[in-house]
Amino acid sequence: MKFSLELLPNEPIKDILELIKLAENIGFENVWITDHYNNRDVFEVLSIAAYETSTIKMGSGVSNPYVRNPVTIAAASTTLDEISNGRALLGVGPGDKATMETLNLKWNKPLKTVKEAIQSIRLLTNGGKIEHGACLNGTSKIQDSIPIYMAAQGPKMLEASGEVADGTLINASNPKDFEIAIPLINKGLSKSSISQSKFNYAAYTSCSIDNNIQQAYSQSKIVVAFIIGGAPDIVLNRHNIPIEAAHKIRSCLGKYDFKGASNLITEDMIHAFCVCGTPEDITNKIELLQNIGVNEFVVGSPIGKDRVKSLKLLKDIINSFN
Repeated sequence: MKFSLELLPNEPIKDILELIKLAENIGFENVWITDHYNNRDVFEVLSIAAYETSTIKMGSGVSNPYVRNPVTIAAASTTLDEISNGRALLGVGPGDKATMETLNLKWNKPLKTVKEAIQSIRLLTNGGKIEHGACLNGTSKIQDSIPIYMAAQGPKMLEASGEVADGTLINASNPKDFEIAIPLINKGLSKSSISQSKFNYAAYTSCSIDNNIQQAYSQSKIVVAFIIGGAPDIVLNRHNIPIEAAHKIRSCLGKYDFKGASNLITEDMIHAFCVCGTPEDITNKIELLQNIGVNEFVVGSPIGKDRVKSLKLLKDIINSFN
């Protein structure tokens, strides 16, 4: 089981670097930095992190081909690979419609767009030239092939990820979702040259760990509220979340009433959308995911009230799996 860390570059870079260095020392194999236009630029943060570390692999989690042209994503990734001496990763996904609207961009054909972007990025990073003539003349990767993950949640995107990517960042935290997701990925893999044994099935989770379980629950609530706020009815039904309850949560979020939204979150909602609890609880939940087929566990927001303390709690869990 690989262990990875997701971080948002919305805080001082020195603080992000300290967390990445701690994660490397603890035994995390990968770090994913989110790519959103209103935060610090992901590739600049990753480049600095590459100089401050020596073993941990790193990539954007995730970039999208609407805000960033696939050619510029490819150039940034090969540059990062050089700076990190062959430790670059890359996550690509469709982004979301609301983000595109704030940037006055059209969110057309996300499935087709992401598939073609990954194919173009792979061609470019491997020294090829895309249809209209673009190629990378002044930059090249160190490793034989930069691993490309596709972020996926819906059925068609999950299947496509198995077809064109080296791994899937599965945006979920509950075994029910992975029981549906992994067979769809494998369906796509049947059309790919990559074997299941080499594919990265990554659980891109919301995770909250604390020795005090009530504290772990408390930290997870606002994150779970936002997940429910964006969840389609089919996902809510899968986890027996009343649609009316979801509407109330969305209403609070729409009014920036985050306390009100958090107060509406139940333990059932937390367990549906977050890997949450004590170290023993987290270990048991990771074992369940591993038995389903997950081979990379991504520790995502909120992590914990004190992230340093929370990451240290994860050290024994990582050691127990490796």
